[in-house]
Amino acid sequence: MASLHVFVCLLGLVVLCHSTCFLQTLKVKDPKNPSKGCVDQDGKQHDFGSEWVRDCMSCSCTSEGLRCCDMILPVRGPEECKVVVNRETCTVNLVLRSDKTKDCFPV
Repeated sequence: MASLHVFVCLLGLVVLCHSTCFLQTLKVKDPKNPSKGCVDQDGKQHDFGSEWVRDCMSCSCTSEGLRCCDMILPVRGPEECKVVVNRETCTVNLVLRSDKTKDCFPV
C-alpha cells in the first residue's frame, strides 16, 4: 500500500512539472490612471483577484498580470492506446486504437 502512495505522489509531481502556463504581465499605459484588472485574449476585462476557466485554461488576474494554465496535460500512452480529449469537460481518456469504445490501461 505504501508503494501505491509513493506512486500517486510521484505522478502528482509529473503533472505539476508538465503543466503549460503563461503569465501576461500587466502593462501600465497611464500611471495616473492605473488598471483595475486584466484583459484576456478575447478582450474581456477581469477584476484583480478574479478566477475563471475558458477553453480548458484556468486563469486568474492579479496585480502582476494575467496567468493561465492548461487544465489538459500532455498524456502519452503505449502505441496501442489513443488519447481522446473532451474539451467540454476538460478531461483526457486513453482508449484502444483497435476499439475506441474500450479504455486502454497502460502498464
